[in-house]
Amino acid sequence: MSNGVSIEELVNPHGLDENHVERISFRKVKPSLDIIDPDPTWPSTYAILASRIVAALSPPSSPNGAEPGTGQLVSVSHVGSTSVPGLPAKAIIDIDVVVADINDESAYVSALESQGFQFMLREKWYNHRFFTATEPMVANVHVWGPACAEAERHRIFKEWLIENVEDRELYAKTKKECSEASMLRGESIQEYTDRKGGVIKDILHRALKRFGYVNEGKIE
Repeated sequence: MSNGVSIEELVNPHGLDENHVERISFRKVKPSLDIIDPDPTWPSTYAILASRIVAALSPPSSPNGAEPGTGQLVSVSHVGSTSVPGLPAKAIIDIDVVVADINDESAYVSALESQGFQFMLREKWYNHRFFTATEPMVANVHVWGPACAEAERHRIFKEWLIENVEDRELYAKTKKECSEASMLRGESIQEYTDRKGGVIKDILHRALKRFGYVNEGKIE
């Protein structure tokens, strides 16, 4: 087990089925696919965004001095490329939020919206709820329920890239190549993500081996 996630769930990710994606709204600002050099302000920008999430969802008795929230918050984490020191990235902060009950949208949707987060998508895939923000910079906020395998993979992938220089450099190179190809063809951010998929799978497999979750073989 890894944070409540079984090894089987961890090493066998579910495929995304676009037929089970419910569109709630559309982005106010189209995100750029351009990969830029690491920005030293990314961690502090994440901290600003995270403080708004904590204010919305922390328990009413939270000792942090924030206004009483809904009590739904389990954890909030900086993930994705902007969370890895020295890694080039799109100028988008990725955040994983785990809530106590993903199906009780009344307990977190309006609270996040009150803090400036826009509800974008509802997916059957890992019961994912997707929000965005535009201030102080573009952010993708992924909301999950407890013991979510996808959120755990995000954590493992981040920790491995911080630790392993070779894979960090490989991922940086791949991101730039995929970004250039996608921008040349006018592709969407999802198509850019799909282009990276094979390399991400290989890197994640090495991370899972290094951290003792798998031995030999490939992640399907």
